[in-house]
Amino acid sequence: MEIIIYFLIFIMGAFFGSFFSLAVYRIPIKQSIMHGRSYCPKCNHKLSFIDLIPVFSYIVLGGKCRYCKEKIRGRYIALEILSGLIFLLFAISLKINIYQLEIEKLIYFAFGILFISTLFIIGEIERENHTICGPVLLFGLILEGLYIIYLYVLHFSIYRYVIYLFIMLILTIINTVRLKIKGEELYSMQILILCCYILIFITEELVVLSIITTLLLIALNQMALNKNNKDIIKSKNQNICIGFYLCFTNIIMLILQSYIITI
Repeated sequence: MEIIIYFLIFIMGAFFGSFFSLAVYRIPIKQSIMHGRSYCPKCNHKLSFIDLIPVFSYIVLGGKCRYCKEKIRGRYIALEILSGLIFLLFAISLKINIYQLEIEKLIYFAFGILFISTLFIIGEIERENHTICGPVLLFGLILEGLYIIYLYVLHFSIYRYVIYLFIMLILTIINTVRLKIKGEELYSMQILILCCYILIFITEELVVLSIITTLLLIALNQMALNKNNKDIIKSKNQNICIGFYLCFTNIIMLILQSYIITI
């Protein structure tokens, strides 16, 4: 029975991965992610349900649009599979058992799924467009407020969470004012807001570890790029997607957190 539950969680994660692909494509171009049917970005043909089944549709259609026969980027199926695996590993880390369902654990799982979802979308949008998405961070701010209210109802100590939420709120206001005055957001401010968001769901020690891991991954990536592209002139304006790496490493830390806390 547990295998069936975990399989369903993987499928749920794959469907979320399909939604992430839609969000990553639509949010930067300011299209609604809640209304309007999915369509092929090449021929604009609206897709039917059979075209949107995660993993299955990509394989059956041979990685091509059913209508215009244009090749579909492999990142879509990769994101669906990765999302399914992340959801599965997160559920396993919480030891979710169909025979011993705990309401508090299920609610934490739900909040964790939303947390992972925001990190997925923020990270992928930055990787694609080299910018951290403000509206998704704003959604994260609202999510954290709801999570703190939930903890308060359960009589947990919320001082630590309120401090980070307050800092996140102040930084968001400053960044918004800067956007209105100068027409641009400060990237370092966005990274700080992202770190505050992460700190509410993950312990300080693990966030520090994720930052160290992020820096190592960036260094290794830059070394690989410089080695493979020796003729490329280094530029001060070279975009390094710090937020993408932070999101990726902190999803891993969220999964590992349950194991580390019990040690």
